[in-house]
Amino acid sequence: MRTIIQRVKNASVSVNGTIISKIEKGLLIFLGITHSDTIEDSGYLVNKIINLRIFEDENGKMNKSITDCGYSALVISQFTLYGDCRKGRRPSFTDAMNPQCAVKLYENFIRQIELHGINVQKGEFGAHMDVSLINDGPVTFILESNVS
Repeated sequence: MRTIIQRVKNASVSVNGTIISKIEKGLLIFLGITHSDTIEDSGYLVNKIINLRIFEDENGKMNKSITDCGYSALVISQFTLYGDCRKGRRPSFTDAMNPQCAVKLYENFIRQIELHGINVQKGEFGAHMDVSLINDGPVTFILESNVS
């Protein structure tokens, strides 16, 4: 699994011009899933993300996690995180898991975050989405599971 996480002041996702989910302060998480990914990969990333100290404390230092702060998460599926652009001019997406299997891991990823008491909003799996955000910092990280 591959994620891009962004610390945001707010974020929203729209489908066909209608906002379907939005959050205030928290994390925007783009999630890509590949063929070898498992529930264990999901658990590893969830644990890493919810405990990652990337929010500022009273001294302006990144010392607090999303869990510490009680902020929300917006999770967006993004198969293009497994796009391979090394050959030619058109990305290859053969490394992305097929949608029928990926949707199950995507939903599991969301459930695992919710189990930690975090408010989770989500995009619409497989839909063309418009994502809006105000990146706070900017603070952006790429995290990958290495369980598999």
